[in-house]
Amino acid sequence: MPKGPKGEKRPADVIGAAIMVAKIATGEIEEAPPKDDGKDPAAKALGAKGGKRRAETMSPERRTEIAKKAAEGRWKNR
Repeated sequence: MPKGPKGEKRPADVIGAAIMVAKIATGEIEEAPPKDDGKDPAAKALGAKGGKRRAETMSPERRTEIAKKAAEGRWKNR
């Protein structure tokens, strides 16, 4: 049986997946709760704030430099 992105088991075919969704919707089976990713929730929240804060304090010229460097990196091997 294939595994999803977080290791949960899923049906291999489309019909099996549809049946599983129907059983979850009707309450026949319980959907497995998402597994804990092992990361501290407070650290995840601070990480989400960090990029926004960094962009706010940066000058427009510096943001432009970073964006150009990122674009060059993306297009380098094409």
